Amino acid sequence: MIRVPTWLARAGAAAMLASLLVLAGCHSGSSKVDHVSTEQGQFDMTLKAYKSGQFLVDGAVLSAADTGSHFSFLKDTGHLPKTVLLLPSDESKIRDNHLGFMARMQLDYGFTVYYDKKGELIRLNAVEAKARALEDTPQKSELPDRMQGKDAASGTYDPSNRNQQGF
Repeated sequence: MIRVPTWLARAGAAAMLASLLVLAGCHSGSSKVDHVSTEQGQFDMTLKAYKSGQFLVDGAVLSAADTGSHFSFLKDTGHLPKTVLLLPSDESKIRDNHLGFMARMQLDYGFTVYYDKKGELIRLNAVEAKARALEDTPQKSELPDRMQGKDAASGTYDPSNRNQQGF
């Protein structure tokens, strides 16, 4: 049998007791209730808000304009949802620009939008004045001066001109 000094045994017991108290203090005894997940079955479609006014639609990140095009396609094929639920994603919460874009789509396509606000479902009240025009990319970057007026097919590759290669 291995003999452990008394002070080491007491220090180990004290450390174990301290860690037990820290872990017990973190747990309040109740679990967090997710109000929205129990009611998601009553919605025809569920979207998630993503960064920069984008949306997660069926696992794909789409801009507001692309999401509007998706709803246009669903309308053309006769599968337009009647109710849409907007939830926050892991990367972003629901922001005002998400609600503005959804208000525009609600007015354009006639479905009803509900969104999650701190665990409570709220129906989006779309007003023409508050609805935002759908944007493809919120902030487009400017081209450098050397690229102005050029496209991807402008000219052929010339190995003697090293400036074209960007060196």
